[in-house]
Amino acid sequence: MRILRLFALFAPLVVRAQEPLALRDAVRQALSQNKRIEAAKAGIDKSTAAIAEARSGLLPKANYSEGWARSDNPVFVFSSLLTQHQFGAENFQIGPLNRPDFLNNFQSVVSAEQPLYDAGQTKRAVRSAGISRDLAREDARRSEFDVIAQTAKAYYDAQMESQQLQSLQDAMRSAEADLARAESRTAAGMATDVDVLSIRVHVSAVREQQILHGANLDVARAALNDAMGLPLDTPRALVTSLTALAVPKNLLSEFETNGAANRPETREAALASELAANQSSEAKANLLLPRVDLRGAFEADRQRFYDRGGANWLISIGLRWNLFNGSADQAKVRESVATERRTKAEQQRAESAIRLQVRRAWADLQAAQQRIESASASVAEAEESLRISQNRYEAGLNTVTDLLRTESALIETRTRYLAAVHDQRVAAVMLEWAAGTLTVDSEALN
Repeated sequence: MRILRLFALFAPLVVRAQEPLALRDAVRQALSQNKRIEAAKAGIDKSTAAIAEARSGLLPKANYSEGWARSDNPVFVFSSLLTQHQFGAENFQIGPLNRPDFLNNFQSVVSAEQPLYDAGQTKRAVRSAGISRDLAREDARRSEFDVIAQTAKAYYDAQMESQQLQSLQDAMRSAEADLARAESRTAAGMATDVDVLSIRVHVSAVREQQILHGANLDVARAALNDAMGLPLDTPRALVTSLTALAVPKNLLSEFETNGAANRPETREAALASELAANQSSEAKANLLLPRVDLRGAFEADRQRFYDRGGANWLISIGLRWNLFNGSADQAKVRESVATERRTKAEQQRAESAIRLQVRRAWADLQAAQQRIESASASVAEAEESLRISQNRYEAGLNTVTDLLRTESALIETRTRYLAAVHDQRVAAVMLEWAAGTLTVDSEALN
């Protein structure tokens, strides 16, 4: 009991020492520090690099290689002497020709290859990489929606638990006053020890709820810090109060239309269908069209690393046409066509799922608003009922059972009201999330 009183006395001083944090500021910090956002941005950078990689398909490729070989193989010796420009008449003698001495060959090669025609492969690769980047951007946008919603819910959770604790502190003060009345009446012979024991049981029950909500508050604050990308124990004073929000006047159909048009999932499904169509074109091109490349090479062969050698060069044009590769290309075409058909079906399914999410959030918001209207009137009635019951008990007109029933009713009514306000604020956030309009400036974060 003494510890709780000290907590109530010093808690305001602790809060004042903490840095104040409004909900919008928490969301901004989450968008800048949450690791999911950081990972999504890295995905965009990766996809952007993949576009540059795909574009390199039309650029020349150059390589340099250095090798050394030593052998007395007649063919190796004969060809190496030719490429080294060291072949002489004596090398035509039958003995040395059949059984030559060991020969070194240091070979340096600079080669280059330039595609002349790749049947549109590079163009389609660039297109696929561009679609992948757009998908990464939509994933980043979806991550932002989710992080905003996660942060707002954690913030409201923490505020609800904090206000629950405040309400329980009021209930504890009221219960302690009731206990003092009961002890006074018992001492005066106007009540029995049953009254005192019953109220002590009630005080113990309130204390248990304080402990439970205190633990919930710690977890909620840790969840908020996690969403913001901060150490879990970072202390902050939450200054955006948990109050009822004005219900948006938009029609349900407007939210559904916005969701179908703005949600990242809709765009992702369309991009997946586009990517499948591009891959289908790639499979068909590999089946029907050839590839033409220009190749060039400069080669130097030497008996010693630095001398006794010669050089030569080569330029060639090659055509490669896939005539048959075990029906793999035909199977690839069928696979890509099926993938394209699947992605179109998923696109339609995604739109229906989004509309359902909008309706769920809308229903939750409307229900929470009605609960607030009902509970707000009940709180005032429960407070007045408790005041009357306390006065009647002190005058000996009520039993301790009546008193404890009104005490419990007030705690329950306040809990229902706070839960209704919390659920309304969360539902308002989730409605904008479902509609694809949730941003740091959204009305739901007021």
